[in-house]
Amino acid sequence: MALERIDELIDAKQGTKEYDELDILSTLVEVYEEKHYPVPPPDPVEAIKFRMDQMNLKQSDIAKYFGGKNRASEVLSRKRPLSLRMIRNLHNGLNIPSDSLLNLVKG
Repeated sequence: MALERIDELIDAKQGTKEYDELDILSTLVEVYEEKHYPVPPPDPVEAIKFRMDQMNLKQSDIAKYFGGKNRASEVLSRKRPLSLRMIRNLHNGLNIPSDSLLNLVKG
């Protein structure tokens, strides 16, 4: 019912009672969804591959962020965890959010 009402109010003008109702309902639905349907953090390797696809990059193009082609291959095949240095390089060089990369760091 809340989602149906949000659809009805979606074009409400700011400063109106309808807009206030939309704001409250949207907040309530967001909190409910976060509690009952949490979104897991992205997989770091998938985040890297996604960025590579977006930027039309090959593994050889991003090897410098890993410290060489062998390390890039090992990380992308999940045989080696990302180091903090790799995370920093990928974040700075490819704008991959560091939060998306931190799940792979071991110990």
